[in-house]
Amino acid sequence: MSAKKKVLIITDGTELIESIARSVKSALKCTVKISHAGKLDGTDLLSAETFFIGCEKPNPSSFDYLSDMLKHINFAGRHCGIFSANNKALKYLGGIIKDCEVITGEPLLIAGHDAVSVSNWVNTIINY
Repeated sequence: MSAKKKVLIITDGTELIESIARSVKSALKCTVKISHAGKLDGTDLLSAETFFIGCEKPNPSSFDYLSDMLKHINFAGRHCGIFSANNKALKYLGGIIKDCEVITGEPLLIAGHDAVSVSNWVNTIINY
């Protein structure tokens, strides 16, 4: 991925998810911004060519704005990866991205900081 591409990583702000987000960021060779969902600037999401979303538990209150935005904006042609350490959270994330028609690969279910697994997964999302 070239340096001119923009990637956004959206998290719930929990320690585990922030750690995974930093691993995702380090696996990318481009401009990457990590944003807490509760402080999300919609223009950052609109300008991102690829985005990643992670949360520790399903339906965090900080995701209300993000969830609503993803229901009303078409992101066809853009890539998205979802990640969590919780299978129910992955199902929740899969549900909120369903309507926006984003291109996505397999979700990442990870229990801890595993940079190799994260890096391999990131490449599948970018190259999907």
